[in-house]
Amino acid sequence: MLKRVAGRDAIRAFDRWAIETLGVPGIALMENAGRQIAEAARGMLGGKRDAKVVILAGRGNNGGDGFVVARHLAMDGVRARTVLVGPREGVRGDAATNLRVLEAMGLGPEVVDGEAADVAARVAEAVDGADLVVDGLLGTGTKGEVREPYAGIIEAVNASGAPVLAIDIPSGLDPDTGRPLGPTIRAARTVTMAAVKKGFSTPGARAYTGEVVTADIGVPTDWDEGGEAAG
Repeated sequence: MLKRVAGRDAIRAFDRWAIETLGVPGIALMENAGRQIAEAARGMLGGKRDAKVVILAGRGNNGGDGFVVARHLAMDGVRARTVLVGPREGVRGDAATNLRVLEAMGLGPEVVDGEAADVAARVAEAVDGADLVVDGLLGTGTKGEVREPYAGIIEAVNASGAPVLAIDIPSGLDPDTGRPLGPTIRAARTVTMAAVKKGFSTPGARAYTGEVVTADIGVPTDWDEGGEAAG
């Protein structure tokens, strides 16, 4: 397996190559990612099954990964509290499929939506005293200043002092520059997909990523930025 360092555009090319050229369904990639994140979460919990785990999910694929994590933790006896930021109907594609599975299992998320201050307050209540927070809010596609309600949510998570496991990238961190785009999650560990993000090597980025683990999501990582196999 070739270790890769990639920026935002290269990761998009990888996704296209895996799905369109190799024919791996996007939902299979999400499943593989979520299983590895769940394994990392179990490791951070040290086998504690009565732990308080909170999964914060956005409406995109990082949130979808979070739904997979919640399912696998539940199968291992750890029932996480999953919090979906934004309206339920805003979740689409593979993320929506995994959300429906979670709901069918009776593990449907708590939806927080509305005024930014109210959303941040509800997240602050949820993560208070948590043994682990899984960050599935924002992904590598984030550009520009982090806006509300995410800014307030991130500040609430950081203020809680709970250990954070970030999915792919800490919410608020630019994958190319490694610089914060405003309030940014400070994770204890980041499980990143397919390749280490280019910005992770920037001085100061480690304060946000914590330990970085590269997840094997079941496809080769030797692609070029045009979406073709390399070498």
